Amino acid sequence: MERQASIERVDSVMYCRGRWVLSNVADLESQAGALDWPGRGGVIYDASEITAMDTGGAVLLHRSLRAAGRAGRTASLQGLPPEFAALLHMVETQPVSASGVIPAQEGQGGWIERVGRAAWHQLESGSRGLAFLGESTIAFLRVLRQPGSLRWRSLLRMLQIDGVNALPITGLLTFLIGVVIAYQGAEQLRKFGTNIFIVDLVGISLLREISPLIVAILIAGRSGSAYAAEIGTMKVTEELDAVRTLGISPMALLVLPRVLALVIALPLLTVYADALGVFGGMLIASSQLSVSFTEFLSRFEEAVAVRHFFIGIAKAPFFAVIIALVGCYQGFQIRGGVDDVGRHTTISVVQGIFLVIVFDAICSILLNWWDL
Repeated sequence: MERQASIERVDSVMYCRGRWVLSNVADLESQAGALDWPGRGGVIYDASEITAMDTGGAVLLHRSLRAAGRAGRTASLQGLPPEFAALLHMVETQPVSASGVIPAQEGQGGWIERVGRAAWHQLESGSRGLAFLGESTIAFLRVLRQPGSLRWRSLLRMLQIDGVNALPITGLLTFLIGVVIAYQGAEQLRKFGTNIFIVDLVGISLLREISPLIVAILIAGRSGSAYAAEIGTMKVTEELDAVRTLGISPMALLVLPRVLALVIALPLLTVYADALGVFGGMLIASSQLSVSFTEFLSRFEEAVAVRHFFIGIAKAPFFAVIIALVGCYQGFQIRGGVDDVGRHTTISVVQGIFLVIVFDAICSILLNWWDL
């Protein structure tokens, strides 16, 4: 029976034939070990009759060439098909294990090198983020000059998806948050006979901080992740390349409608959340502290200044810009396949929530300095 792969010497020429694949590596190694080197001069490896090659075969051929050099012979290779030559070049330039598997490069180098690589990676990521922000700003300014260039149909569609469709979950969660705040506060206020101050607790905390923040976190998890996944999937399936080929800017088609839709929807969702959160607090105040709806609303008008409401609403557009830009940016950063889509979708949620909370903390500090 004819061998599937062989290596034979005729004078100073080593003829490599057949399928140089991993399953035949053991047989080829035994054949190569039984061969004698020519008495003098160089060695030529003729690979023109190799019909198939994988990483294992390329590793064996590379080792054979190196073995000739260690034996004091000059080794040359001829006739290797171009597709196999590229594989051999990859093996020559990267460390390969005995099984023909290229090991991961992680863990090589000292801690200084690892810190440097991490710092450089963060610097590159930051520069790409700034470039994306600048490109988004230019696209927004272009729309301000030419409002007709905005894709209004996409904007209205995103308003429905990110605004109207988010009403049930937003309302339910903020209603429960209002119930929890009022219930926990009622336990303490009842001890001191200051039941009416439940209005101050619920009103100021919800309108100023909790409602805008809870709505932003919900939207970051709901819409920010969707933005990253949608744009990333379009990139993986090469739809973005088709869009660019048609002369359409992905910024105008995908980013601006999403940003503007959230800028419109998030303040409205915050107002809706304020109303339901306060209503939840009213129910607990009535049932636990005997504060009627009339007394609650009367105290609410006296104790909760309008500025608390406007401060909460003013934060919402900034939260919207952060969430939309982070989600879209992570979508454009996807380079691989489906796994990369999932990874960047997760990153978009984490980064969006983190930046929203950081921005809210900065606003709280600044407003405290300004006595607001």
